[in-house]
Amino acid sequence: MTTDDGAPRPPHQPGPPPPEPSSRQIRRWRRHLADEIAEGKLYADLARRKGGEDRQILLGLAEAEKRHQEHWRQLLGPHAERLPSPSFHRVLLGWMARVFGPVFILALAQRAEGDSPYAKDSDATAGMAADEAIHEEVVRGLATRGREKLSGGFRAAVFGANDGLVSNLALIMGMGGTGVGSTVILVTGIAGLLSGALSMAAGEYVSVRSQRELLAATRPTQVTLKAAPDLDVDQNELVLVYRARGLSQQDAEHRAEERLGVFDCDCNPSKSWQPVKEDAQDDHEVVGGAGTAALSSFGCFAAGALIPVLPYLLGMTGLAAIVTSLSLVGVALLCTGAVVGLLSGASPLMRGLRQLGIGMGAAAITYALGSLFGVVLD
Repeated sequence: MTTDDGAPRPPHQPGPPPPEPSSRQIRRWRRHLADEIAEGKLYADLARRKGGEDRQILLGLAEAEKRHQEHWRQLLGPHAERLPSPSFHRVLLGWMARVFGPVFILALAQRAEGDSPYAKDSDATAGMAADEAIHEEVVRGLATRGREKLSGGFRAAVFGANDGLVSNLALIMGMGGTGVGSTVILVTGIAGLLSGALSMAAGEYVSVRSQRELLAATRPTQVTLKAAPDLDVDQNELVLVYRARGLSQQDAEHRAEERLGVFDCDCNPSKSWQPVKEDAQDDHEVVGGAGTAALSSFGCFAAGALIPVLPYLLGMTGLAAIVTSLSLVGVALLCTGAVVGLLSGASPLMRGLRQLGIGMGAAAITYALGSLFGVVLD
């Protein structure tokens, strides 16, 4: 073969072989592969517990993780065998997927996808980094559905427990600061438990009941079907109805004529009231039932408010009772804060520490005020 000027073309010289990966690279690739396998298994396990569209979405995520696994397998070659254990986060997710509900796992998986190292890893392709960003949004959408289903009673339960912890701890610390006896503190704590639980239940019932009534008042009705036969075609108020529901002038006129029988079609039926199917989730389901929310709020406020009283119920007195109460409430606040953070997609640790800081801050302020009040009385 010759070049364009007639000179003989030099024989093809193969390029230099790619450099051997370093031991650090191999360790990193093996860790990525182990994590991808764990994530794929997690999504497959969750898919087996779901149905319908959610199942298909989770299976699609599991398939995407297999493509990422193949990338690392090709880089590793013979080093892709006998992989190390996945990161602790992935192991925890896999264990929780077998024990707890999908909403908790999806919330954690959302954080895991958001913390993907591929954007900063030169050995991962740009497509893989983009995939992980998209996976976070997919999991966010799935987790949002679960969070909506946990609204109402669950929301009242979590926040009722937190309010019980903080309010009764502050009450007990305030009384303890005055220097009164343990019996007085115990009676005060029990009174705070009962009054607070009843107040929370009543407030939650009124709140949820009012919210459901507002939703019912805003839902379109079938009055247009009943009134249509008696309406004047030339003075058609139906147009105003559909414009008020969000249709343009042209669409409203078309919809009104369809209702009056001019057209034999069903145009944009979302603007008319439709009976809700039994298996469909509506706004009332998201809000929850007023009775359920009230009972959840009462029970969980009472459970939370009982924790700071426990040392006094067990006969403890003085500084030992105060320290024990603070310790028990501190652990409980960390747990409730972590649950709220988990469901909101935020860091469970940071939310737990925030709840702890707020609760301990309220207790310190009331204790100081109680001490000051005790000095004044003396």
